[in-house]
Amino acid sequence: MTAERPSPAAPDAEPFWRTTPLARMTRAQWGSLCDGCGRCCLLKLEDEDDGTVAYANVHCRLFDPETRRCGAYARRKALVSGCVILSPQTIDEIKDWMPATCAYRLLAEGKPLFDWHPLISGDPESVRRAGVAVQGSAPEYEVDEDDLPDHLIEGML
Repeated sequence: MTAERPSPAAPDAEPFWRTTPLARMTRAQWGSLCDGCGRCCLLKLEDEDDGTVAYANVHCRLFDPETRRCGAYARRKALVSGCVILSPQTIDEIKDWMPATCAYRLLAEGKPLFDWHPLISGDPESVRRAGVAVQGSAPEYEVDEDDLPDHLIEGML
Protein backbone atom coordinates (compact mmCIF):
# COMPACT_ATOMS: atom_id res chain seq x y z
CA MET A 1 0.00 0.00 0.00
CA THR A 2 1.34 3.44 -0.85
CA ALA A 3 0.71 6.59 1.12
CA GLU A 4 -1.53 9.13 -0.50
CA ARG A 5 0.08 12.41 -1.34
CA PRO A 6 -1.87 15.59 -0.79
CA SER A 7 -2.97 17.13 -4.05
CA PRO A 8 -1.11 20.29 -5.00
CA ALA A 9 -2.85 23.50 -4.09
CA ALA A 10 -4.72 25.25 -6.83
CA PRO A 11 -2.73 28.13 -8.34
CA ASP A 12 -5.19 30.64 -6.89
CA ALA A 13 -5.21 29.07 -3.42
CA GLU A 14 -4.31 31.35 -0.53
CA PRO A 15 -0.77 30.81 0.79
CA PHE A 16 -0.42 29.08 4.16
CA TRP A 17 0.69 32.24 6.00
CA ARG A 18 -2.66 33.84 5.17
CA THR A 19 -4.78 30.86 6.16
CA THR A 20 -2.91 29.15 8.99
CA PRO A 21 -2.57 30.76 12.43
CA LEU A 22 1.01 30.89 13.72
CA ALA A 23 0.19 28.42 16.49
CA ARG A 24 -1.07 25.83 13.97
CA MET A 25 1.78 26.03 11.46
CA THR A 26 3.96 23.02 10.85
CA ARG A 27 7.63 23.25 11.79
CA ALA A 28 8.51 23.69 8.09
CA GLN A 29 5.94 26.45 7.60
CA TRP A 30 7.13 28.26 10.74
CA GLY A 31 10.77 28.01 9.67
CA SER A 32 10.02 29.29 6.17
CA LEU A 33 8.69 32.55 7.62
CA CYS A 34 12.24 33.63 8.47
CA ASP A 35 13.38 35.89 5.63
CA GLY A 36 17.05 35.60 6.56
CA CYS A 37 17.55 39.33 7.10
CA GLY A 38 19.59 38.81 10.29
CA ARG A 39 18.06 41.83 12.03
CA CYS A 40 16.99 39.77 15.02
CA CYS A 41 20.70 39.09 15.65
CA LEU A 42 21.51 42.77 16.04
CA LEU A 43 21.99 44.02 19.59
CA LYS A 44 19.13 46.10 20.94
CA LEU A 45 18.81 48.79 23.59
CA GLU A 46 15.57 49.46 25.42
CA ASP A 47 14.75 52.94 26.66
CA GLU A 48 14.07 52.62 30.39
CA ASP A 49 11.59 55.49 30.34
CA ASP A 50 9.28 54.61 27.48
CA GLY A 51 10.25 51.01 26.61
CA THR A 52 11.11 51.74 22.99
CA VAL A 53 13.64 49.41 21.44
CA ALA A 54 16.53 50.67 19.31
CA TYR A 55 18.84 48.55 17.18
CA ALA A 56 22.60 48.88 17.08
CA ASN A 57 24.68 48.11 14.00
CA VAL A 58 26.41 45.47 16.13
CA HIS A 59 25.60 41.78 15.81
CA CYS A 60 25.65 38.84 18.19
CA ARG A 61 28.91 36.91 18.31
CA LEU A 62 27.16 33.87 16.83
CA PHE A 63 25.84 35.72 13.78
CA ASP A 64 27.39 34.72 10.46
CA PRO A 65 27.37 37.81 8.19
CA GLU A 66 27.89 35.67 5.07
CA THR A 67 24.76 33.57 5.55
CA ARG A 68 22.88 36.12 7.69
CA ARG A 69 22.01 33.26 10.03
CA CYS A 70 23.03 32.13 13.49
CA GLY A 71 26.24 30.12 13.35
CA ALA A 72 25.11 27.92 16.26
CA TYR A 73 21.34 28.00 15.97
CA ALA A 74 20.60 24.77 17.87
CA ARG A 75 22.83 25.80 20.80
CA ARG A 76 22.25 29.57 20.74
CA LYS A 77 20.33 29.82 24.03
CA ALA A 78 23.04 27.90 25.89
CA LEU A 79 25.81 30.00 24.34
CA VAL A 80 24.13 33.42 24.55
CA SER A 81 22.03 33.79 27.67
CA GLY A 82 20.09 36.78 26.32
CA CYS A 83 19.08 35.06 23.10
CA VAL A 84 15.34 34.62 22.84
CA ILE A 85 13.66 31.56 21.45
CA LEU A 86 10.97 32.63 19.02
CA SER A 87 8.00 30.29 18.91
CA PRO A 88 4.24 30.52 18.51
CA GLN A 89 4.07 30.51 22.31
CA THR A 90 6.54 33.40 22.77
CA ILE A 91 5.84 35.64 19.77
CA ASP A 92 3.28 37.84 21.52
CA GLU A 93 5.57 38.60 24.45
CA ILE A 94 8.68 39.32 22.35
CA LYS A 95 7.31 40.67 19.07
CA ASP A 96 8.18 44.24 20.05
CA TRP A 97 11.84 43.15 20.12
CA MET A 98 11.56 41.79 16.59
CA PRO A 99 12.17 44.05 13.58
CA ALA A 100 9.05 45.71 12.14
CA THR A 101 9.78 43.85 8.88
CA CYS A 102 9.88 40.41 10.55
CA ALA A 103 7.30 37.99 9.13
CA TYR A 104 6.62 36.52 12.57
CA ARG A 105 5.85 39.96 13.99
CA LEU A 106 3.87 41.05 10.93
CA LEU A 107 1.65 37.98 11.02
CA ALA A 108 1.22 38.18 14.81
CA GLU A 109 0.01 41.76 14.29
CA GLY A 110 -2.34 40.75 11.46
CA LYS A 111 -0.26 42.47 8.77
CA PRO A 112 0.78 41.16 5.34
CA LEU A 113 4.30 40.13 4.34
CA PHE A 114 6.35 42.53 2.24
CA ASP A 115 6.72 41.82 -1.48
CA TRP A 116 10.45 41.20 -1.05
CA HIS A 117 9.87 38.31 1.40
CA PRO A 118 11.28 35.10 -0.14
CA LEU A 119 7.92 33.33 0.25
CA ILE A 120 6.45 35.91 -2.11
CA SER A 121 9.41 36.77 -4.34
CA GLY A 122 10.68 33.19 -4.60
CA ASP A 123 14.22 34.52 -4.20
CA PRO A 124 16.17 34.53 -0.89
CA GLU A 125 18.35 37.37 -2.19
CA SER A 126 15.36 39.68 -2.56
CA VAL A 127 15.84 40.56 1.12
CA ARG A 128 19.32 41.89 0.41
CA ARG A 129 18.25 43.72 -2.74
CA ALA A 130 15.42 45.40 -0.81
CA GLY A 131 18.00 46.76 1.64
CA VAL A 132 16.53 44.86 4.56
CA ALA A 133 19.38 42.39 5.17
CA VAL A 134 22.02 43.15 7.78
CA GLN A 135 25.18 44.43 6.12
CA GLY A 136 28.28 46.03 7.56
CA SER A 137 27.51 45.37 11.21
CA ALA A 138 30.31 44.84 13.72
CA PRO A 139 30.57 41.77 15.94
CA GLU A 140 29.72 42.47 19.56
CA TYR A 141 33.21 41.56 20.78
CA GLU A 142 34.62 44.53 18.82
CA VAL A 143 32.38 47.13 20.48
CA ASP A 144 32.47 48.13 24.13
CA GLU A 145 29.03 47.88 25.71
CA ASP A 146 29.23 51.53 26.82
CA ASP A 147 29.70 52.56 23.18
CA LEU A 148 26.52 50.82 21.90
CA PRO A 149 24.51 54.08 21.87
CA ASP A 150 27.02 55.39 19.32
CA HIS A 151 26.06 52.52 16.98
CA LEU A 152 22.27 52.94 16.94
CA ILE A 153 20.53 52.61 13.58
CA GLU A 154 17.96 55.27 12.82
CA GLY A 155 14.55 54.11 11.67
CA MET A 156 15.10 50.37 12.18
CA LEU A 157 11.73 49.85 13.83
